[in-house]
Amino acid sequence: MTTTAKSARRKDSPLLFFHIGQLLTLRSPDSSGDPRRGTSLSELGIIHDAAVLCLGGKIVSVGTTKDALRDPWLKKNRKKAIEIDCDGRVVLPGFVDSHTHPVFAKPRLVDFEKRISGASYEEIAEAGGGIRSSVDGVRKASKMALARKLFATLADLAAHGTTTVEAKSGYGLDLDSELKSLEAIREAAREWPGTVVATFLGAHVVPPEYRGRAQKYVELVCNEMIPAVAKRKLARFVDVFCDRGAFSGVETERIFAASQQHGLAVRAHVGQLSETRLGPLLGYHPASLDHMDHVNEADLAALAQTNTVVTFVPGANYFLGLTRYPDARGFIASGAAVALATDYNPGSSPTLSMPMAMSLACTHMKMSPAEVISAATINAAWALQLADRKGSVEAGKDADLAVFDVDDYREIPYWFGANRCRLAIMNGMPSAVSFS
Repeated sequence: MTTTAKSARRKDSPLLFFHIGQLLTLRSPDSSGDPRRGTSLSELGIIHDAAVLCLGGKIVSVGTTKDALRDPWLKKNRKKAIEIDCDGRVVLPGFVDSHTHPVFAKPRLVDFEKRISGASYEEIAEAGGGIRSSVDGVRKASKMALARKLFATLADLAAHGTTTVEAKSGYGLDLDSELKSLEAIREAAREWPGTVVATFLGAHVVPPEYRGRAQKYVELVCNEMIPAVAKRKLARFVDVFCDRGAFSGVETERIFAASQQHGLAVRAHVGQLSETRLGPLLGYHPASLDHMDHVNEADLAALAQTNTVVTFVPGANYFLGLTRYPDARGFIASGAAVALATDYNPGSSPTLSMPMAMSLACTHMKMSPAEVISAATINAAWALQLADRKGSVEAGKDADLAVFDVDDYREIPYWFGANRCRLAIMNGMPSAVSFS
């Protein structure tokens, strides 16, 4: 891959990608305006020997290299353009990682060793490990320390082709630490050229000081935390870990109601460890329901009638050593919209690689390479309510692109554990930036 006009890749300079072997546009095969479902997950809108022209952080035109080089506007302005000859490589929309927990201080290595020795997720949590073990580090860390660590994480995500990231709080679990975590997300997002969507996850688990007083903690989340987050405009979403050992369906509904009263959209972790009936939660129109390892089949038909996206996070199943993965084929057959994310976090899924999540979805959940591409781009954009801007290569959308050093898109999930991403462009800017 060669680049000409190297004069600093500026957002206001025309940016031309050409000689793309396979351009995966992910343009919608119909005009439904909904997330991809069923067979449409396999429609990638591939253009061979393709070109993409970007200007001002937006995609201007998409087509073949032959047509692009004949374009009168480009002929007139070509000397101003930064040209990237992709030399037959694969280009696709930048990945949208719609479920991450990146605000933490340290990895959970003790948990890792205990799990290897046979301890279960819940046994580790009971012994003081798990989510609660990350709380002390976040409470003690400064906002800028968290922001700098998060910025480094965002840079690593971009190196793997991710250009849009959902970032949750959830390891502070008191008002000041949750606000600090969200402020750290805001600080890091200001410096990173990609797009960060902040989510408040104060309802991750009940913190140690509220042990045995879960209702009091739910009151704190609803009456103090959510209003403060909304007032400071620190998050777009509120998330709840609705599962055994965390929060009940009734508690989740209460938190959802408080969120919507304050103008915040909702999403939830559901069905990772046990089954929760989805009907009451769907009444709040969650943007996504994530994990979904355990689900009642009667709920699938209801899900299929909504635009709520089911987000699979197979990295957690892999790292926890679980033999059970979500029934992706059942969800897809039902007509539910599905997405993929890394679930990047220090305890159950310490991976920054969307291609690794895609590989796991192929090998352990029997999704096809085309389906995982759709799930990691356009449907993940739907999970963040950003499908009007992200997730496909179309004129008018944000210039978010990933170039992979492969000849065929199926190689992206095939080469597991390897990073074949050569370049990520985020809102028209390259990924190589530094934290000021």
